Amino acid sequence: MDQASDYISKNKALWNKRTDYHFKSQFYDVDNFIKGESSLNEIELNLLGDVTNKTILHLQCHFGQDTLSLARLGAIATGVDLSDNSIAKAKELAAKLNSNARFICCNIYDLPFYLDEKFDIVFTSYGTIGWLPDLNKWANLIYNYLNRSGTFILVEFHPVVWMFDNDFNKIEYSYFKKEPIIEAEKNTYADKDACINLESVTWNHSLSEVFQSLITNGFQVDDLKEYDYSPYECFNDCEKLAERKFIIKKLGDKIPLVYSIVANKKIL
Repeated sequence: MDQASDYISKNKALWNKRTDYHFKSQFYDVDNFIKGESSLNEIELNLLGDVTNKTILHLQCHFGQDTLSLARLGAIATGVDLSDNSIAKAKELAAKLNSNARFICCNIYDLPFYLDEKFDIVFTSYGTIGWLPDLNKWANLIYNYLNRSGTFILVEFHPVVWMFDNDFNKIEYSYFKKEPIIEAEKNTYADKDACINLESVTWNHSLSEVFQSLITNGFQVDDLKEYDYSPYECFNDCEKLAERKFIIKKLGDKIPLVYSIVANKKIL
């Protein structure tokens, strides 16, 4: 068995352990979230628009802050995540907030075994698709969960970011999907003092791969944007420009850090 063949169990163990640190971290700031602060950023809020009474499927939701933020805005929200620890925390938060958001624990490729519904919007954001080996299967799943006039919204870290080493000193990885990237995770982006010491298995996905997976599976891509900042201070050597706006200090605004896509089902 090769090192990546059990990527689901490896990544589930990683995210289960990360969740314990993330839930207590200043990065996720659960205390202020409970008091009413939204976890959603300007980028996705602009793309989502008014979500009142819209059904939203949120893929790879971690412990549910964005899902719950969508519910606070009036959406009928369902979050899905691989980590049972994350989903347990999400349900705990939902209970505290008296939220009607619901949560499902599974590998998203297995979601059809757990959920049989159609949604107005499928949403996923920030550090999600790199954990998935097969974007064609991913796009097909999203297509099948949308109603006839449904919209898919993706906000993701730009693949150029993942080419660099952790300190942004050199190009270390291919822009294109090749072999899986297996790394030892000593700590976590939300807590540099955390003791994780587990492996992660990820894949780089170019913009063309994402785009082609969507159009091959029946989507019309209506909007593609690139952003020269990240809403999160989750990389090494960050410089804060404004509230929820960070760049890589040594690279300035010379590379894109985030991109977004809005895709709709083709009307046949």
